[in-house]
Amino acid sequence: MKINKNMNLAEPLFGDLEKAPSRDGFGNALAELGEKDPDLWVVTADVSESTRTHLFQKKFPERFVQVGVAEQNMAGVAAGIASCGKTVFCSAYCVFSPGRNWDQIRVSVCYNDVPVKFHGSHSGLTVGPDGASHQALEDISLLRSLPNMIILSPADSEEARKVTNAVAGIPTPAYIRTSREKMPIFTTEKTPFEIGKANVLADGDDVAIFATGTQVYQSLLAAEELKKERISAAVVNVHTIKPIDEEVIVKYAKKTGLLVSVEEHQISGGLGSAVSEVLTSKHPARLIRHGMHDQFGESGSALGLLKKYNLDKDGIKSVIKDALGKR
Repeated sequence: MKINKNMNLAEPLFGDLEKAPSRDGFGNALAELGEKDPDLWVVTADVSESTRTHLFQKKFPERFVQVGVAEQNMAGVAAGIASCGKTVFCSAYCVFSPGRNWDQIRVSVCYNDVPVKFHGSHSGLTVGPDGASHQALEDISLLRSLPNMIILSPADSEEARKVTNAVAGIPTPAYIRTSREKMPIFTTEKTPFEIGKANVLADGDDVAIFATGTQVYQSLLAAEELKKERISAAVVNVHTIKPIDEEVIVKYAKKTGLLVSVEEHQISGGLGSAVSEVLTSKHPARLIRHGMHDQFGESGSALGLLKKYNLDKDGIKSVIKDALGKR
């Protein structure tokens, strides 16, 4: 593994990094955007502090709408405000939005192509003690087939800030997926970000890891350990699930012949499925989809659950060694 210096990652990358939940980056960016754009509104469903939208609420209460525990109504209200020429951020736990309001997102937002930006907080296994009922592992697959919808899954709090700023400036629906657990902030203000353009954080010749969200840093840790065993692994941060960066997928399909997708999500319909669709149509190559294999999670600590379901660095490393026949 050779770290891509052009990415301007935190130093030391594998040291004691500052930690924060990616939802913090979203909330802070939203409060800053409210100062710049008087036409920006926020709608939430009784979880303003948990989703960090309370930061916007304190500054701009006249542009903040609290609908209560009513995610379907939330999407409809947001679509109505957006239809009046406003940009609207709609925030809730992602197990409920898009989990509970998919029909309203499809018809009221995507069909009408209005600029509502959905923020799904508390994604994946790392919700931890809240258990299977609150661990959204299907949200990407729910939204990926919807026309006009852009899907983003930032790797840390700093990237979540960039993602929020970026989607505020586009005239289409979008979905931002963030986590609750504090995770290392390994990207910096100077790390490049562009919607639809994946970041190659590290180069490698034997295998290419395509990771998203919390799994990006775990993949970097895995690649660093694999390096000691003379396995050269590239690590690609796929912060944009849709539209996906086809060019970088084809590049590493040709270079390594082996790709591993890693996601805190069901392997059906998520990042792995998106990568496989590109390979099928552009350049066939071997792909190992690593994530949740048609199963629900359970209660536990965030890092303990990643370990149990092989989504920590050791689990990712084992999957790659198995694929290369080097166990």
